[in-house]
Amino acid sequence: MIQKTYLKTKDQCKVKFTVSIENAERVEVVGLNNDWDNPIEMNRKKGGTFETVQSLPKNTQHEFKYLVNGTEWRNEPEADSEVPNEFGGTNSVLTV
Repeated sequence: MIQKTYLKTKDQCKVKFTVSIENAERVEVVGLNNDWDNPIEMNRKKGGTFETVQSLPKNTQHEFKYLVNGTEWRNEPEADSEVPNEFGGTNSVLTV
């Protein structure tokens, strides 16, 4: 799930990412701000959900994926769109 909160006083949008993945020990968001080398670790919550809040510049697009347990790539079903990637799959796209 993606929840966007636009800040009136700044050119930023707070984006809350929430995922629930059965048997996940660790979930990371990879690719925000075109940074595929530095994953953002999500915090584990009660009930097995993971979440993180990131501030992103307004009027930007971000390709991203979730990395589960360091081995499994997943897309966000509620993303604004998807685009093909160089590995033959797709990346989620977030528009803020």
